[in-house]
Amino acid sequence: DQLSLPPIHYLRSHFQEATDIYKRLLLENREHLALNVYVALCYCKLDYYDVSLEILAVYLQSHPDSALAVNLKACNHFRLYNGKAAEAELKSLGEHAGPSGSFTDNDLIRHNLVVFRGGENALQVLPPLAGVPPEARLNLVVYHLRSGEPHEAFKLIKDLEPTTPQEYILKGVVHATIGQTGTQAAQQDGVEHLKMAQQCFQIVGASASECDTIPGRQCMASCFFLLKQFDDVLIYLKSVANFSQSDDDFNWNYGIATAATGDYKTGEETLLLIQNPKHRQDYCFVSWLARCHIMNGKARLAWELYLRMETNDESFALLQLIANDCYKMGAFFYATKAFDVLERLDPNPEFWEGKRGAAMGVFQMIVAGNEPKESLRDILNMLRNTSNPQVEYFVRTIRKWAKENGVKVG
Repeated sequence: DQLSLPPIHYLRSHFQEATDIYKRLLLENREHLALNVYVALCYCKLDYYDVSLEILAVYLQSHPDSALAVNLKACNHFRLYNGKAAEAELKSLGEHAGPSGSFTDNDLIRHNLVVFRGGENALQVLPPLAGVPPEARLNLVVYHLRSGEPHEAFKLIKDLEPTTPQEYILKGVVHATIGQTGTQAAQQDGVEHLKMAQQCFQIVGASASECDTIPGRQCMASCFFLLKQFDDVLIYLKSVANFSQSDDDFNWNYGIATAATGDYKTGEETLLLIQNPKHRQDYCFVSWLARCHIMNGKARLAWELYLRMETNDESFALLQLIANDCYKMGAFFYATKAFDVLERLDPNPEFWEGKRGAAMGVFQMIVAGNEPKESLRDILNMLRNTSNPQVEYFVRTIRKWAKENGVKVG
């Protein structure tokens, strides 16, 4: 009878209550070795992976060929280390996996191998499992998200009524992804997705069981991030920073949040830690890094980011950001370069006005000795790209000063 209650707690995600009962029963019945597996499973669910491994070792000494125990050990290694370490633990089961000597006869292990291998064969293995184990559907959602298919992920999760923190988090991520990547035409729909994401994240982050966990605090940070309350975002992210400094997703959120609050130095340092090529090519990353470079007095680096981009709407938007931010920060040379390209791409009078003001800013800095005189030649060439009657006056004035001060401008 006593063994009937902890599984109920476990199925309701009340893992601590289940653990307490199993531990008491284990102390009273040391000879019942299987209780070690149940306790280890609960500790794994509570994120105490080291403790789970220690307790599991007692059972594995007597039953080294137990598929359940070895699989649980592999899962702990996956959480503590990586997929390769987890898969290595499963090799000992080869001879017990079935007539073929492979893992293909065990659905649970086949499922976990997909996870350990970063989603490899997900579309072949996970759909036929039909939710057994229940994580199969959730991991298929993860696969679609990582493959850049948020709408496919949404089809799988839209009717799911979350009951666990993981389900709330995953549903929130799907809604946030769709909400932030929606087209202009679907803007209202995107707003609704973002509201749903905020609610999912807040439910987890504000819950008594999760509020002091790393996922719980990350959820509150995500909720405030979507609300653009970046000071609040940093409160939560700073509390888990020591555990997440090598994580690209954490550095993305932390870098943007610090930059959004005006701490461009930390923002720049954090964004530069990101290694994922997909992240580094994303316009959001490029634009925030460019802004940080400019605000930290490194306008040349921002200009180099633009030069590495292909010509499209995003590069045009980056040019506008560089032009305006450089003008604001007094980096007039690169502001002139940016306005010059903008004017050639779109003969908007505002771009000429920006280029004119920036060019005069460079000239003033050269006269004051704060800018290399060699920049004059570039400024003159850029001014001549504009067919405006004012150009000749500016060119004449600059050439006259150059002649009087012995500066060769060609």
